[in-house]
Amino acid sequence: MPIRNTYLIDNKRIELFDLLLSADETEQYVTALDGAAFTRTEIAGPETAATKHFVSEMPMAALQHVPLLAKTLELLNATFAGEYAAYRAYTNLALPGDLLYSHVDCTADQRDVTALWYLCRTWHIDWAGETVFFNDLNEIALSVLPKPGRLALFDGRIRHAGRPPTRIATESRYTFAMKFQRKP
Repeated sequence: MPIRNTYLIDNKRIELFDLLLSADETEQYVTALDGAAFTRTEIAGPETAATKHFVSEMPMAALQHVPLLAKTLELLNATFAGEYAAYRAYTNLALPGDLLYSHVDCTADQRDVTALWYLCRTWHIDWAGETVFFNDLNEIALSVLPKPGRLALFDGRIRHAGRPPTRIATESRYTFAMKFQRKP
């Protein structure tokens, strides 16, 4: 049975879901990602464009065939007001020593929602790799560990940053991100 936790940061929501994927489903995704092509082309924003991290883009036509989309939309439409459509999908790969900057995923006047799937076989607390969420005072308000098959749905206006794993991590830190905008 899935576990759900709700958090509010400055009246902006974060929904965490655990136990949505079986170990076999998670293994299939991780195995595919282990063999995927990643390029060091992703940036947090224009002000940090000199620092790039690894990403594997997914064409929007291919996203329609990924079972995670249906699960995500079901939870997204049930927990956030309105109907949403995906406009971008990609997987981040964070390695020990990477520089990952804080950023927001949409402007203050938008109501986009980001879905982050944490795809790993296992994760240990000492491996770090958290996603940290900041309040309007730029203080860390929530830190989310990358547990296998965990889904974070959050208001794209919340400043956040993925943190790299420590050198002792034996798993890759993959986050499959989907960006959604509200349908008119």
